[in-house]
Amino acid sequence: MQVLPEFQQDPASLSLLYIRSSNGQLVPLSSVSKLSQNVGPLSVNHLGQLPAVTLSFNTRPDVSLGTAVDAVRKTARQVLPASITTSFQGTAQAFQSSMQGLGLLLIAATLVIYIVLGILYESFIHPLTILSALPFAGFGALVTLLLFGSDLNVYAFVGIILLVGLVKKNGIMMIDFALDAQRRAAATPHDAIYKACIVRFRPIMMTTMAALLGTLPIALGFGAGAESRRPLGLAVVGGLLFSQTLTLYVTRSCTCTWTAFSEGWAKCIYSRLGKRRSP
Repeated sequence: MQVLPEFQQDPASLSLLYIRSSNGQLVPLSSVSKLSQNVGPLSVNHLGQLPAVTLSFNTRPDVSLGTAVDAVRKTARQVLPASITTSFQGTAQAFQSSMQGLGLLLIAATLVIYIVLGILYESFIHPLTILSALPFAGFGALVTLLLFGSDLNVYAFVGIILLVGLVKKNGIMMIDFALDAQRRAAATPHDAIYKACIVRFRPIMMTTMAALLGTLPIALGFGAGAESRRPLGLAVVGGLLFSQTLTLYVTRSCTCTWTAFSEGWAKCIYSRLGKRRSP
């Protein structure tokens, strides 16, 4: 509600206003209200049709935005009553929205790779063998970020997703060679994967060292804006170093284990089918 401009200078002009009562008569506003002067805000901010107050904060040079957001959320739960709702705006809101779907993106990327490898090799077992080195790559990336005091931000997640493709090709090179040796030379799974580790060692090391040396300048922090990109390089370098040390052993053992499991399961099915068909 608003009065004409000529009545806005004196608060006593409110006594000229009348309101209609329940029986239809006009009653002065001063008879049902009390006028008092006090200090109040010049304007009331609203967010989504609700009164809102904005509190701004900044971070120290050695404090990440994620840590600051967690601290603000914890303080709000302790201080504010339950009737007040809170939300982040600006950079903090963009940080939260960017971090929400990264875990789901990593799971979806791994699932898509498993489906594609299953179609290529026509097997449910071989994709699991190829992807067996991914947990070690992720562990190495997280340990490297922890040792160097870097945060698990968007750049680090991009580096971990990049690791999925870099580590996966090591398993593909060995499994592809081992399957070919089994089909052509009738070698056992153990002998085939052992030979694959020896023959494919050189190309695996060449591709791994090329990727590692390519991301090493990013991990060392060279160039403008290197602080924001450094977690990406640390995740890739740490993941490659840790996974490369174990890939030749893990993929080999997983191949023998999964092959023995699949062969035993197939013999069990064939034996049951043979018993059913026998008179």
